[in-house]
Amino acid sequence: MPKNKQILLDNRPEGEAKASNFKLVTSETPALKDGEVLVRHHFLSLDPYMRGRMNDAKSYAAPQELGKVMQGGTVGEVVESRHPKFAAGDKVVGMGGWQEYAVVAADQPGALRKVDTTHVPLSHYLGAVGMPGVTAWYGLNKIIEPKAGQTVVVSAASGAVGSALGALAKARGCRAVGIAGGPDKCKYVTADLGFDACIDYKQHADAQSLSRALKEACPQGIDGYFENVGGMVMDAVMLRMNAFGRIALCGMIAGYDGKPIPMAYPQLILTNRLLVQGFIVSEHMDVWPQALQELGTLVGTGKLRPRESVAQGLEAAPEAFLGMLKGRNFGKQLVKLA
Repeated sequence: MPKNKQILLDNRPEGEAKASNFKLVTSETPALKDGEVLVRHHFLSLDPYMRGRMNDAKSYAAPQELGKVMQGGTVGEVVESRHPKFAAGDKVVGMGGWQEYAVVAADQPGALRKVDTTHVPLSHYLGAVGMPGVTAWYGLNKIIEPKAGQTVVVSAASGAVGSALGALAKARGCRAVGIAGGPDKCKYVTADLGFDACIDYKQHADAQSLSRALKEACPQGIDGYFENVGGMVMDAVMLRMNAFGRIALCGMIAGYDGKPIPMAYPQLILTNRLLVQGFIVSEHMDVWPQALQELGTLVGTGKLRPRESVAQGLEAAPEAFLGMLKGRNFGKQLVKLA
């Protein structure tokens, strides 16, 4: 069995996460038992939710255990199988974690899923046609519930979730407006993803300034907002929300270092009778097949053109992860392992 490089959570961060929170080790890969599959990972997904799990705090999921392999989504190829439904050469997606190989008990629900790479590149099953894409699908369809002609805004619009949200909103006849950081990201959002407008939040010092830009981009106000960021960005959007608007609360990356995120205008929730709903996509597995089918079609037909930032080698994962938390990635952040 092959040697396996792994990255463990060595200690918990105090404030900002650091590379020293992680530890690279090499371990022996155990022999397979009946029902198990050995997977060689080709790509590892890096996602903002991982930062929250590094803390030993009450949340919707158990904290990442110290001394254990960092959890995370992976895609790869079956190397060896002792399970009747999987064979060597199968391309699969799972939660293999920050390591080069994983031994997977394939009978566990959701542990491993075969994927077709004929029209969709393998890496996209960690982004647009994976958890981030389904996250966008659920927030849009089950919480925002847009009607044709309405305006939908998404923060972190150039990222894996935001880019999928824009394509899905346009497919429903909506005006899609993105918020992203920097002119290159904003150009990609409009030129490549087909958003109607994109606002560079880095050009605005406060919520009032950003809100004025939103007023210009959203002349009919905002009917639905998909929140990934929090803080000043959310305050600015709140000032432009229409009555009975819906906010799908997916992430609050502005507070992932553990600091409070004050809300400047909570009274607008009452004034505008807003629906604000947080959600965790793994709690809604029933919608995944429908969502993945639509997302796969959007990618396969070129209506959703995801962008990826790819770090090379497992050793690069910690710095790539920290950079993603600072917005240094452009699109879905991956680590290429094979």
